[in-house]
Order: sequence, then C-alpha cells, then structure tokens
Amino acid sequence: MQTAKAIIYLSLFTLIFSCKSKVDNSEESTEANTETEIAIQIQSNKIPKEAPEGMVWIPGGEFIQGAVANDNMAMSHEKPAHKVYVDGFYMDIHEVTNAEFAKFVDETGYITVAEREIDWEEIKKQLPKGTPKPHDSILQPGSLVFKKTKSSLPNLYDYSQWWEWKIGASWKHPNGPNSGIEGKKDYPVVHIALEDAQAYCKWAGRRLPTEAEWEFAARAGKTGDKFFWGDDIAQLSSHVNSWEGEFPVNNTMEDGYERRAPVMTYPKNNFGLYDMAGNVWEWTGDWYNTNYYNELASIDEVTKNPKGAKSAFNSSNPYAKEKVIKGGSFLCSASYCASYRISARMATSPDSGMEHLGFRTVLSE
Repeated sequence: MQTAKAIIYLSLFTLIFSCKSKVDNSEESTEANTETEIAIQIQSNKIPKEAPEGMVWIPGGEFIQGAVANDNMAMSHEKPAHKVYVDGFYMDIHEVTNAEFAKFVDETGYITVAEREIDWEEIKKQLPKGTPKPHDSILQPGSLVFKKTKSSLPNLYDYSQWWEWKIGASWKHPNGPNSGIEGKKDYPVVHIALEDAQAYCKWAGRRLPTEAEWEFAARAGKTGDKFFWGDDIAQLSSHVNSWEGEFPVNNTMEDGYERRAPVMTYPKNNFGLYDMAGNVWEWTGDWYNTNYYNELASIDEVTKNPKGAKSAFNSSNPYAKEKVIKGGSFLCSASYCASYRISARMATSPDSGMEHLGFRTVLSE
C-alpha cells in the first residue's frame, strides 16, 4: 500500500485516465447490434467432467479484446480492439469473499499489506525526488476508504476529493477502524493489495487471471455488446452494483446497495459468473502499459494466451508500476467512467488496496 499511502498523504493525485463526460442515453446508437469479426470458437471437446467447488469451466476461444465499435463510452486505453485466443480455464463463480479470505488467514496467519507498518524508504522510491517525509503520526497502517462529498464537484479528474486515508482500515475493517465484517461473510473481501491476492492464490493452488482471460470470461459469447447482458443501459440497476444518482454526492441505490453487495446478488452471465461488472474491481496478473494494445493490434495474426505487457509503463503516472484491474465497482457512474462495460480497464499500483478492490482466482486445466 506504500504508493497509495504516499499519494494520499502528500496530495499528489492525478487522474490516471480521462473519464468521459456524462453520457446522454437518448443518443445511443439505434443501429442493430452487429457481431464482431471473429466469433468465439468454443472448445467443446475439452470441457472437463467436473469443476472444482465454487468454480466453472470457461471454454477457450478466439475473440476481439477491447472496446466494441458501438461503445461511445469507451476510453482511449481500451483501443484499438485486437484478436486474441485463450485456452480454457476454471474461474471462481464470484469474487473471493470475507469468509474465504478469513479461512486463508486463520490457516496461515497472513497479515495483509494494509495491516503492516509503513516503509517510508520504499514509498519515496515511487515519488518525485525530494518529496518530504510526512510526520510519523500519519505514517501508520491503513487504507483508502470512499467518502461522499457534500456538494457537486466541478472537476471529476481529482479523485482525492472522494478518497480518504483511514488509519486502521483493512479487510477486517473495510469502512475504517470502527467497522467490521460481522454478518458480511458473503461480501467480497476488499483492501486487497496484489501481494495479498497472490498469497491467497498460492495457498489455494490457483492464480490470478490474465486480462485477456478475464475479459473473455466476462464477455461470455457477447461478441458485439458493451455489457455482459447486452446493450441496454436501462437494465443496469437490475444487473450491476454501481453508482446511481449524482457522483460522488448522492447514490439513489436503485440497485439496492450504496456500497458493496453480497456476491451472487445480481444475475450471472452466460458462463455462470457473477459480478463480472460492478461491486468491486478485480486484480489481474498483467502489467499495465500505455502502448500494449497498440502493439497487439499491430500483429496480423491472433495473439495466443497473452500475459500482458513485458514491462509496466503509464504515461499519465510515470512514478508507479501498475497492474491491470477489471470489472468496475460500486463507484462506477455514467458521469465518471462507466467501468461496468466489458472492455473497461484501469491501472493500479500493486501495493495499493482500496475499499472497492478485490479479486477472484482461476485455475488452468
């Protein structure tokens, strides 16, 4: 969590990616939904007889990764779309829950990044040279918690306006030191840094998905659609835990929840996966690189089983090496970033954990 901590303490916030201005749904394309150039090639002859408990088999296939042609909310880093093939794999049907993570901690004694003492020497490596050290009273274990604002914000580019550093916040105390997870065993575990997710995967004998695997699984055969249920934005509240109302001032909770929701609350996709849109962001194993999609698109042949960029680079955030996260969260709003779309992606520092960041695991055959 070192990078996130330093950024919050020193107010060194810059928006990683420019989010679209509010979308007028009345201007959505009326053209019929067209299929992308390549249809999924299902490996029906390789479906195992039985999936591990809590997982489903995702059949391998070929698809178009990235923003679909009719997605007027897509960000530049979701383009250009490119051809990808992935082998089949098992995937958790839902995000890892508090109960599942608690079992891992009970058996191993693991301590998450958010609960550990802060190493200023490590933090300053990722900040501009000469950045002053904050007072020791501030450099305490904790994490980032969402806070609503009291009034409208003219500038949604500065996300420090709705994030608050709270000492004592962690997976056990998701909203701060006075909160807990009692009665929320089926909620997704949050405040999970990459190292925490990888430690859980090692214990479970699994791994994090690649970005391509995650997007293939989320799309589940919807080759030309923006959302896992189709293209109708009017169905958002019945399919996704996201932000309704004015962000980040008032959430009208049309979907039933203001923050996180229990897993499996909303409809599953065609592969039997829940919460592949909204609720909490999910880690992938891929490095984020600004140039990566352009590199893949420049290849004439289909890229097989891509594992992300060879090295991390973000032209908008050069001081940190970042991993790709997918799926959006309960904070996603049409006025901000609409990241409940299948192609949506963001970059996050591996040592960062937040109230809306969790994970799910996969397992190769």
